[in-house]
Amino acid sequence: MNKLTKVGCSALCGSLAAISAVSAGDLTVTGGADLTWISKEMDTTGNPIGMGSNLTFKGSGELDNGWTFDLTIAHLNGNAYSAANVDIGMGGLGNLMINQGNGNGLGSYDDKMPTAWEEPWGAGLNPGVKLVGGVGGAMNLQYTSPTVLGTSFVLAYAPSMGASDTADKTGGGDANTTSEKGYDAIVNINPSLGTEILSGLNIYAGAHISPKTTASTLQNDKGEVVGGVTLDIGPLSLGYGVSGFVTGSEAAATTPDYYKNHMYGVAFNISDDFSISYGYHDTRKEGYGGARATSDSIEANRYVEVESYQAAYTTGGASIRIAQSSATNMGFSTAARADRDMTTISVGLAF
Repeated sequence: MNKLTKVGCSALCGSLAAISAVSAGDLTVTGGADLTWISKEMDTTGNPIGMGSNLTFKGSGELDNGWTFDLTIAHLNGNAYSAANVDIGMGGLGNLMINQGNGNGLGSYDDKMPTAWEEPWGAGLNPGVKLVGGVGGAMNLQYTSPTVLGTSFVLAYAPSMGASDTADKTGGGDANTTSEKGYDAIVNINPSLGTEILSGLNIYAGAHISPKTTASTLQNDKGEVVGGVTLDIGPLSLGYGVSGFVTGSEAAATTPDYYKNHMYGVAFNISDDFSISYGYHDTRKEGYGGARATSDSIEANRYVEVESYQAAYTTGGASIRIAQSSATNMGFSTAARADRDMTTISVGLAF
């Protein structure tokens, strides 16, 4: 992407002065437009034309001790503020990121299967699969270790799971069911063992816990887990993963005790500019406070699955993408219109 603006800045100078002096950095603006046409079976789409306009502001600088810092501010459609983060690079000590709730921790690992464009559930169909998120939706701190022998780990912490986009000199969150603390831990392993054939292998696993608090209506701690493996062999990419989470609530027959997911995908680069893929993701909900065996209506609506065939072609700053997606029991429903097919055509323009 081309730089639109470049100005000197000294962001974070005051807050980081205790560590070391800050020299003037750079601020750049990049962006893009996504134009889409959708066709959804058995549904009224109205005008099928859509457009997404996105801007990203990036600032960077360096401290006298060699540490670096990067500021990222994301604006989505209509120049609406989305999220921001500050990433401090500490050399051989790793990275520390302060994040305003845009996908840190387990939120970055909800579905890492290879794809030509989007995840199966992300091409516009909105099937209602339940994804792990960890502290990703809250104001959080994340530490990423250096990679040693192909292994690195990530630790993330949110003082309040109900607080996001908190401004400086303020606090956030309240005493409700989402106000508990959150802790994430993830490990990434590339066990190449010095061999070329395993150089594209990556194994990851992570967990999240939100301990029960006295101000919460939860009966138990909330927990999430995720794990998977991806493998790149030349132009071919393969992946398989599982995830799930315990809701922490056993109070109502309509509240599941836990959700579990399976996912897999395969992508193939036909050329440097053209790729195709197939992806699958399902969610099953289990347990309803001991009432599962006597609640036939709930038992019948506990499974959602979605699959998507996709192709993407890139030329210069433009990308043309198409996705043919199908979902079963959307929103955990067995109604007549709960099974749906959708075609999405997208043109992406980057600058």
